[in-house]
Amino acid sequence: MSSNINGGNVSPILRQSFQPKRQLRQATLILPKTGQRVKRSVTFGPAPGLGSADVDESVEGQSESMQSSRHHDPQPGIFSRLSDATKNRVKHAWTFANSKTGRGVLKCSIAYLVGSMATFVPAIAGILGKQDGKHMVATITVYFHPARSKGSMIEAMICAVLAFVYAVFISFSSMGVSILFGRTLDMLVLGHIVVLIVFCGGGLGFVGWIKQRLGQPLVNISCSLTSLAIITVLTKEGAVQAAEFSDDKVTQVMIMILMGVFATTAVSFIIWPVSAREELRVDLIQVTDSFGDLLAMITRGFLTGSEEELQQQSFRDASDKYKKVFTSLTKNLKEAKYEHYFLGAEKEYQLEAKLVNCMQRLAQNIGGLRSAATTQFLLLAQPGVSGSATPASTIYAPTRKFGYFTSTPSSLMSPSEDHGVLAAIDETPEGPPFEDSPLAHSFSEGGSVHSVTSPSDIFARFIIQLGPSIKSLAVTLRKLLDELPYAPDGSIAVNAHFRTSLDDAIELYRSSREEALSQLYKTKELTQPRPVELEADFEEVAASCGYFSFSLLDFANEMRAYLEILDDLKLEIEERPDGKTWDWLKVWHGVRGSKPEQHHDDPERDSLIAQNEENEIPGDVPSPAERKAAIEVQSAREGPKWSSSYRLWRALSVFRRDDVKFAIKVGIGAALYALPSFLSASRPFYQHWRGEWGLLSYMLVCAMTIGASNTTGFARFFGTCIGAVCAIVSWITSRGNAVLLAFFGWIMALWTAYIIVAQGKGPMGRFIMLTYNLSALYAYSLSVQEVDDDDEGGVTPIITEIALHRVVAVLSGCLWGLIVTRLVWPISAREKFKDGLSILWLRMGLVWKRDPLAMLTEGESPNAYMDLGEEFELHRFLLRLENLRSSAASEVDLRGPFPNAAYSRILNSTGAMLDAFHAMNVMIMKNPKATKAEAEILEYTLRERTYLSTRISHLFQVLASSMKLEYPLNEALPNTDNARERLLAKIFRFRKEKKDATGVTDQDFELLYAYALVTGQLSKEITDVGKEIEKLFGVLNEELLQLQ
Repeated sequence: MSSNINGGNVSPILRQSFQPKRQLRQATLILPKTGQRVKRSVTFGPAPGLGSADVDESVEGQSESMQSSRHHDPQPGIFSRLSDATKNRVKHAWTFANSKTGRGVLKCSIAYLVGSMATFVPAIAGILGKQDGKHMVATITVYFHPARSKGSMIEAMICAVLAFVYAVFISFSSMGVSILFGRTLDMLVLGHIVVLIVFCGGGLGFVGWIKQRLGQPLVNISCSLTSLAIITVLTKEGAVQAAEFSDDKVTQVMIMILMGVFATTAVSFIIWPVSAREELRVDLIQVTDSFGDLLAMITRGFLTGSEEELQQQSFRDASDKYKKVFTSLTKNLKEAKYEHYFLGAEKEYQLEAKLVNCMQRLAQNIGGLRSAATTQFLLLAQPGVSGSATPASTIYAPTRKFGYFTSTPSSLMSPSEDHGVLAAIDETPEGPPFEDSPLAHSFSEGGSVHSVTSPSDIFARFIIQLGPSIKSLAVTLRKLLDELPYAPDGSIAVNAHFRTSLDDAIELYRSSREEALSQLYKTKELTQPRPVELEADFEEVAASCGYFSFSLLDFANEMRAYLEILDDLKLEIEERPDGKTWDWLKVWHGVRGSKPEQHHDDPERDSLIAQNEENEIPGDVPSPAERKAAIEVQSAREGPKWSSSYRLWRALSVFRRDDVKFAIKVGIGAALYALPSFLSASRPFYQHWRGEWGLLSYMLVCAMTIGASNTTGFARFFGTCIGAVCAIVSWITSRGNAVLLAFFGWIMALWTAYIIVAQGKGPMGRFIMLTYNLSALYAYSLSVQEVDDDDEGGVTPIITEIALHRVVAVLSGCLWGLIVTRLVWPISAREKFKDGLSILWLRMGLVWKRDPLAMLTEGESPNAYMDLGEEFELHRFLLRLENLRSSAASEVDLRGPFPNAAYSRILNSTGAMLDAFHAMNVMIMKNPKATKAEAEILEYTLRERTYLSTRISHLFQVLASSMKLEYPLNEALPNTDNARERLLAKIFRFRKEKKDATGVTDQDFELLYAYALVTGQLSKEITDVGKEIEKLFGVLNEELLQLQ
């Protein structure tokens, strides 16, 4: 390859790219394992990918070998291909069977087989009495499947117990009311009306409200089981209708729940048990590894100025891995809580929760580093002054070598990419001081090559000065992350030198950075008068580099806290000073007269488990809910005298909430569907066609929006049909033989467990097994009964009739659920999504109507919706919009299909805006009160910040109005470029004219650096959203403006 390069056939562009590398002075590196200081060439490790030339050569070699094999190898026969395909399938099946998911599927099938013994084994069936419904034990093993961790199983048991207690309360209360009205007051009809409205409608409506309010998988399953128990007692057994007290069914349900939960728990704990604590440790290791990879690649891209580093597949893989593992991390933390509390290790859980909370903050710092790097890439894309040398033709040329701090050849990039790529970075050998080197003298020399004419020129000055210290600290952090948090043997991998090494590295970085910036700002070329545009460019570069260096320092400081938590965790695990506590059992601690001390960073709060970041607000800053309540109380005292009708309207505001209206309409629909079971004329029809299963299907299909109801209704009806067909085939094939039915049931459980666990289609898999149990297992229960009641064939069951009744009942319940969802206070996911998106943008605009940095000097805003702290609530609302978008895709509309892809991009941009909000909020919440130096800068830039924030607020309101009205955008929308340039130029002039006089340090510019980057990111994302809205609704034209 060297001969090709040196030959005469090389293009001028390729020859031009091979210029001498830009060199950095050597920096001191601290090795975390030993604390030793070394001064040598260091890298993060091997490059994440191969060079393009290497890839081309390997591809050519592979293609040549393939061509040769085609010419020389004979064509394999059909039997050989079938044999190879069979071997591959068997190999894949074996690999899946030995994976965590495969083992979970097998555990589910075993648990179902054990649960079905309550139907097939006479001794066990005798415990449950003579009533049918024994198949519920097998059904419970499907709903509370054992493919969970121990902590999740403990949570499942708690949910099952609470569901049973609620069902018992509703059942006994309804019987008592029926007896009171029927026997004591001789008003049985009125008693039925009360039971139907209060216990059937109200009880099931409350279940629907809980299901919608909490929205957790185990809660949803528990709501399904408690609905089944309530519906069975209220509409099927007949005790309520006859005004009699009967505990037979309640006792049977209790025993069946205990049997099912015991069976699935035993399988979960005995066969391949999964510990959430161990899973949490694995996740912690993977997250720290991801942090190390992301830190290395982002730092490398920033120092080289090459955006290609963040566009490689390796970076995308690392980001995807981090997101996936972090989701698993919060889930396993919640489940590990139950395990720790069960074992009496509450303190260990608290430390692990603090560790996860610390990792959330580390992730935020990683996001800050990436944001600064992205800003750098956008600035490098800007062209230089006309006539100046381009970076590719001067000291910025990349080299052919593909080391960790080098970039790919310019010939392999587009011209625009080559223009903005900085040179590779190497350390200079030991020699004269940097100040005496030719490179240092070049700062003060004139000439076109070294003049500051573009953002890339300014970046070169910054990177040459800041690069060594940034690289040194980043390498130390990378090596530290590679060692943490657990050793291969499972122990805490905390070295005695880690903390001291990190402290030394941070102190070395601070001093090196301050010295480098001091030399940079004293450079003659950077202190000469410049046009406003170049001053803005310089300050934007300073903001990007400064924010990157501050984020790296914050990352290092957070790593220090991370090490402290690991030290405490190691002490707790190895020595356990307080021993086993089980403080959660000491309920009397919670009922003492004194008010417990509140800790805003208490890791035991559910908000931490649910990734609610509100606990990061300092204790002296009230939460949004507290501010809202205080404002309402104050307005009630100071506001005008309201009329009685308006006061009534405000008092009834709770009934205007969507979740309350949903609960009411669920209760109304349930009461109407259950009405035939209370009428003597229609009760036989209700029982013959198994109306209780139709009512249960109604409860499962009802959802907040029309789209969600469509999705769940289809899945449940389709699953019911499949389960009915499978039940008919199994019954006919086995001819009612218990052994064969048990085997077929195990096969069915194996298949549906794969659907539930591996594919994540819970409703579909559960309804297949529910219908199978209601048909095949129910038919077997009828065949072994001592009394023949001729119902659906009696002791000689007619399986087709049984399956038909179930299918018709489920279909009627699904249709009734869709009717209620559409006709009673219908909530369209499409309209709700668009309205919610408009409100979200409006709230975001109101945040910027008042400059967020004004809080540091003026205090909190009197209006809760105009405080940047509200971004926590905005983040949670964005997650709700994601769910609405998924539901909206299932809604049928004459206007056409829902533009899911476009709205997905809009939500992604909105999420990026909220991430920018969060970055700004983190900076503010570090110290909610501005220092004297910060106040000087903020006062100096007040006018420019006010204008910029007002412009951003205006753009948010325009987007909100366009989405709300579904109306095109105005083509003459303002932008924020000029406003940002004036702000950046003002900061530049303050640094140049007043910094020394006021005693302001570079640290005091940190807030404005973050502010500049956040406003730039907001401007970019607002522009992207505007383009998507133009595609959705078009632009203004004469037809839309006609007055008619």
